[in-house]
Formats: sequence, C-alpha cells, structure tokens
Amino acid sequence: MEFQEIGFIGFGLIGGSIAKKLKKDHPQVRIYATARHPETIEAAFAEHLTENRECLPLSAFAGCDCIFLCAPVQLNISYLRELKNIIKEDCLITDVGSTKTEIHKEAAALGLEKNFIGGHPMTGSEKTGIRNASEYLLENAYYIITPTAQSNPETVRRFADFVRSLGSIPLVLNYEAHDYATASISHLPHMIAFSLVNLIKEIDDENETMKTIAAGGFKDITRIASSSPVMWENICMSNRAQILKLLDLYTDKLTELRRDIEAADRAAVTDFFQSAKDYRDSFSMPSVHSPTNIYEIYLDLVDEAGEIATIATILAFKGISIKNIGIINNREFEEGVLRIEFYDQKALDLSVRLLKERNYTVHTR
Repeated sequence: MEFQEIGFIGFGLIGGSIAKKLKKDHPQVRIYATARHPETIEAAFAEHLTENRECLPLSAFAGCDCIFLCAPVQLNISYLRELKNIIKEDCLITDVGSTKTEIHKEAAALGLEKNFIGGHPMTGSEKTGIRNASEYLLENAYYIITPTAQSNPETVRRFADFVRSLGSIPLVLNYEAHDYATASISHLPHMIAFSLVNLIKEIDDENETMKTIAAGGFKDITRIASSSPVMWENICMSNRAQILKLLDLYTDKLTELRRDIEAADRAAVTDFFQSAKDYRDSFSMPSVHSPTNIYEIYLDLVDEAGEIATIATILAFKGISIKNIGIINNREFEEGVLRIEFYDQKALDLSVRLLKERNYTVHTR
C-alpha cells in the first residue's frame, strides 16, 4: 500500500516510531503531524520526520492518503468526528489504540466504515514521547488489524502488507474479539498489578518493611503498575464491559483458590497450581526457575539476517553461556525485541557491557 502523504494526530512513542520507520525506508513520503505539545512537533521537525515545524489544525490533513490517530482512545474518537468532513474520499483512517469497540461504533455512526480500519501495534514501554520513539519499536511485534463491516478485503490485504513493511506481524481480528483478548492478557493484569501495589501500600507498617523486602517476584508482577494512570483510566472507560467481565471471572478464580486453602484441600491446591504451571510453561520461552533469579536483558534488534547469530557470537567469544533467547512478539510495556536470559548476574553484567560497547541498545530491569 503506497502512501505519498501521511498524517499523524498525536505523535508520541507509537506514532513517532511508525514515522521513523517510514522515513528510513521511504524518505520521499511526506509526513504531517500535530500534537498536544508544540515542542513535540518542533523535535520531530528537527529530526526531519515532518514537513511542518508547528502544530497543525485538522484541516491541514485534507490531502492525506492515510491518517494515524495516535492520541488516547477518547480523543481519537473526537478527532474522527472532526475528520469526517475534512478527509478526501479515499483517505484511510486508522488508529493505534488498545481498545477498539468504541471507535468502531463511532466510525459506523459517522458513516466512515469504508475509510476506517482499526489497528493495535502490540509494542511499547513505560517510556513515552517522541524522544523515546525508535524505528525498531515495531520490529517483529504483533500488529492487530480490525476491519469494519464495510472494509474492502483488498484494502485490508494491502494494509496488512503495509504493516509487514513496518517490520510487524499483522493479525486480523474482529474488533470485539480483540477487546476481549486484550482485556484478558493486558488490561486485567494491569488491574491486578495496580490493586496489589495499592494493597501493599495500605497494609505496610510505618517502617515500610514490605516495601523494603520486596524482591524479584513482587517487582516482576507489579512492574506494569508504573504505567501511565491517565492512559489506563482511558482504557478502563473505553473497554469497561470486557474488563468488568474479566474482573468477575478473576474474582471467581481467587474465590475458588481461597475455598480450597480454607478447606486445607492439598490435592485441590496442588492441582490449581499445577494447571497454571503447565499452561504457563507452554508459552514461548518459559522460565522453570524461581522468579527471584531471573537474569535477563532486552535489546533492540535490526531485522536482518544473521543479527541474532552475531550477538550470540559476541557473547560466546567471551565465554558467556546463554540460558534462553528469543524474539518478543507482544512487546506492550516490554522494552526491546530480543530477550536473552543468563545463568547468573556476572554473565548479565558482562553481556551488557559488551553489547553497549558495540552500540546495541540494551534494556535491563
């Protein structure tokens, strides 16, 4: 799918990363963007990403072949309303939000189903803003595409090809199926993390004993509680029905576990844990050791032949053994496309130094 002129409404981590990838591979593409903060566009212009150096009114996007809505979900919906009478007839509008039902229903109400295709790149991190954007952020990440009832199948196919050109893996889903799936594997875990952190905050003693001794296990499962409160308030309001449904199911599961523990039913408790372990171990790159002993790094990786072999060779040359290595396809709130796990802290520290010396961007936690 060839676009000569592309617009971005909202130009943070995701929008900026898409733009950087586009400019790298297609420098002739003209990119126009607007954002809430003028300095965002000034920074983008300084990096030669945009044609404009100041924030634009929506009327300036009238000539765009494609417009990416990259603001919070509720704002994207309001922008969609304003764009209805601005865009040209064959303009494609897409978004990058993590919930889809509301914006799809609004597109239908506005008569824009032929122009709109939902999108959700499953990548990102707690770091935000154009300055943290990277042309590699979308490499090998799942990019969910949610067509409308009136989407032309050929347009969907071409948009999927466009997504592949960004280095991502397209996955076409019904928007309702998308929202239930993301509520299950992304939104619910965040609700649990936020709730668990607030619980510990409320029951900790005056010496902050719990906070002091919090180790790897607690920090790992609550890391995502550092995510943007405003963004998650938006997600809760836009995917409320699915999140409530999943919270009820999760509450039922906790009640089941509580009942078995209260009854001292050893077999039931063991079965509960074993079932979870078996399913978790069936995921890619399972960890079979205690979560307090994870020595891992994440790094950005150019999707070129031999890159993983090059990294493995760098480490092997220094006698560093790799415990596990693999590509992360769902990288929402996870930094780096390649995950490498080591046997001990010494190997991790040496690997970080070696890779940074060779200009790899390495993330640790």
